[in-house]
Amino acid sequence: MAPLTLAFLLLAASLPSGGLRAEVSVVDDAGTTLRLARPAQRIVSLAPHLTETLFAAGAGGRVVGTVEYSNFPPAAANIARVGGYSQIDLERVVALKPDLVIAWQSGNAAAHLDRLRALGLPVYLSQPDRIEDVASEIERFGVLAGSTAMAARGAADFRERLAQLQRRYSRRPPVRTFYQIWKQPLMTVGGKQIISDVIHLCGGENVFARLETMAPTVTVEAVIAANPEAIVASGMGESRPEWLDDWQRWTSLTAVARGNLFFVPPDLIQRHTPRLLDGAEELCRQLETARNRRP
Repeated sequence: MAPLTLAFLLLAASLPSGGLRAEVSVVDDAGTTLRLARPAQRIVSLAPHLTETLFAAGAGGRVVGTVEYSNFPPAAANIARVGGYSQIDLERVVALKPDLVIAWQSGNAAAHLDRLRALGLPVYLSQPDRIEDVASEIERFGVLAGSTAMAARGAADFRERLAQLQRRYSRRPPVRTFYQIWKQPLMTVGGKQIISDVIHLCGGENVFARLETMAPTVTVEAVIAANPEAIVASGMGESRPEWLDDWQRWTSLTAVARGNLFFVPPDLIQRHTPRLLDGAEELCRQLETARNRRP
């Protein structure tokens, strides 16, 4: 979204005339303009990262429903559940009487969202594919929820921290990197996925950046042919996945020969939230370690 457009929306949302009845308007990530008669008071969030970002925008207190695995911040644990992001309980959503539903464009089923729209619920589509999009999303959530002041601070802090990482790492010698999401099937990230953007931020090169799919399946042979200098895994939990060490059998891989098998907790790098920069810091340190292990 253009800065002038966003500034106008922030101003419009904060005008005193009409108080909470002042109309707000934003453009979502699908390019659709969403208008509300007043800032949303009852929000249903259909993905864990959306819930987290709503809290970062100062709108956590207005979230009345969310999905499984919405575990950050801790207050999110007290919000009513409406199923999982891929299997939404539409009846529960409607029963919560939301005046806004915030959905994940690439994660929620389009049929579910169409049904919610047919029931008259405003649906905002989110799809932040680049790191800087997280700051814009914080701001837009602040407009939608009438929490623009806190959202502006959160977005500014995010941009400043991102700029610091860019200054420190973006011009470092490149490290060819394979990011592994899962073992069976063997999944990675394509060039349009936000994790690929994090790799680039750290001065790395995603060896599968040419792939268009967000989370493509690849073969062991393709990884061996790419010969990454670093292999980074996430998995499903906070602990290092045991299958990361399965690569040890492929001693010809540069990443194996130099001991560059790394782990970043998935909540810090696989969620499009302000904590993405925590994951970025960890990944940047790991790629710097890989550089220092060069002969």
